[in-house]
Amino acid sequence: MTKRSPFRYFKTSSEIIRLAVMLYIRFPLSLRNVEDLLHERGIEISHETVRFWWNRFGPLFASEIRGKRVEAMRAHRHWQWHLDEVYVKINGVTHYLWRAVDHEGEVLESFVTKRRDRKAALKFLKKSMKRHGRPETIITDRLRSYGAALKDLGRGDDREMGRWLNNRAENSHLPFRRRERAMLRFRRMPTLQKFASVHASVHNHFPTERHLQDRHTYKQTRAAALAEWRGLLVA
Repeated sequence: MTKRSPFRYFKTSSEIIRLAVMLYIRFPLSLRNVEDLLHERGIEISHETVRFWWNRFGPLFASEIRGKRVEAMRAHRHWQWHLDEVYVKINGVTHYLWRAVDHEGEVLESFVTKRRDRKAALKFLKKSMKRHGRPETIITDRLRSYGAALKDLGRGDDREMGRWLNNRAENSHLPFRRRERAMLRFRRMPTLQKFASVHASVHNHFPTERHLQDRHTYKQTRAAALAEWRGLLVA
């Protein structure tokens, strides 16, 4: 059975839509910044069109990227996870963005809650383990909610805590914080959840640790990631 293209009802080409969505999610640009950049390339669209495209296609792109990565990573052993939470203000109200990061620095799961208690931590852990499996070791900060949630799951013995052990999870918040400032923060909890999940998948897809690779290897990795991005949602 032929897969139906999600771009079939759009007059704009899929290449332009992919480019606009990638610029908005990957880089700390506003909607109007993306509109101006596309104008420089001779593409005339409104910033509201960019908003509609990322809301429509961003989750679809992220879902396909996440599905491929989860399928590929299930063949490997998850020997260490880093868990951390960061506060995000929505209309002056504090919410919490939980993250699970693997030993290589890839964000596995993002989850938004209103509280930072045992119930929220347990829901976050169950969601992460259901999708990615169970790790051998879990590294967290000293938040007691992690200990209570892991005890409910029977995983309290393999928890590790330390002053610098959780730097991978702490550093994973930096790209999101830069993006949050460009967006002038969030106004609704579902929007935060959607963007955090999509941003994490797109950030994982493109190479960022260029200081760990030589120039030739980095160019090859970047070209492969871009070619794979252009092949997303191809019917």
